[in-house]
Amino acid sequence: MPTPTIAAPAISVRGLAKSYKKLEVLRGVDFDVARGSIFALLGSNGAGKTTVVNILSTLLAADGGTVSVNGFQVPAQAARVRESISLTGQFAAVDEVLTGRENLVLVARLRHLADPGGIADGLLARFSLTDAGSRKVATYSGGMRRRLDIAMSLIGHPPVIFLDEPTSGLDPEARLEVWAAVRELAGRGTTVLLTTQYLDEAEQLADRIAILHEGRIIVNGTLDELKRLLPPAKVEYIEKQPTLEDVFLALTADPAGHHSSPKELP
Repeated sequence: MPTPTIAAPAISVRGLAKSYKKLEVLRGVDFDVARGSIFALLGSNGAGKTTVVNILSTLLAADGGTVSVNGFQVPAQAARVRESISLTGQFAAVDEVLTGRENLVLVARLRHLADPGGIADGLLARFSLTDAGSRKVATYSGGMRRRLDIAMSLIGHPPVIFLDEPTSGLDPEARLEVWAAVRELAGRGTTVLLTTQYLDEAEQLADRIAILHEGRIIVNGTLDELKRLLPPAKVEYIEKQPTLEDVFLALTADPAGHHSSPKELP
C-alpha cells in the first residue's frame, strides 16, 4: 500500500532570530502550524509575540532563520505570502465614519473583487452584524468592532490569518463574541495563528499552544500535553489536575527554576 502523505504545515518557522541593537527579542524560535488549526502563541507582555507576527506577515525583516507561510518563503516570496494571509492587529483597523457594510464594501473594492455588496452582506450575516450593518462603526461596541475587523480580514478568502492579541482591552462579553468568531474561522478551514497573553483564551481556543519566553519557545503541545508536564496536586485527599496557568507559571519561573530549555511535545 502507498504511504499516506502528510500535509505540509501552513506555517513553518525554524531558528527565527531578531535583535534590536543589543536586545535579543527572538533567539531561535521554532514551530509549525497545521493547516486548518488554531495555534496559540502564548507569552507575557513584551515576550516577542508581535515581532513573530510582523516577521511572518513580511512587515519586519528577521536577522536569521527560515520562515514559510502557505508554502511560500519569507522574505523571498513576500508578494505570494501577502496574497495568502490576512493580519488583524491589536487595534481594530476600521473606519468609524463609515457604516459596517461600507467598510466591507471598501475592502472588497480595493481587492478588485466582483460583487462587493454581496460579499459585504455575506460577511455581515456570518458575523451576526446584519442588523448593525447600516450603522456607523462609531456606534459599535468593542466586540462588534473586533468582529467587523476580523470579517474585513477574510475578504478574498486568505488561507492563513494572524490575530495579534485580538481581545486585548475588550470586556468579557466582547471577548466571548470574538472567541466565537475565531472558532468559526477554523471550522471553515482557515489556519489561525493567535497571539495572546490570556491563559484562558489559549485554553479555550487553541488546538496547540506554544509558550514564548525570553526569546524562545519553551514548550509546544496540546493543552492535555502541557498539563501532563506537571503532576496532579493532592488537595484534601483529592487529586487536583494542573491548569494551563499552573504550567505557564512553572515553566516561566525565575532563575530558581530555570525552565528555559525548549520542550517539543509529540
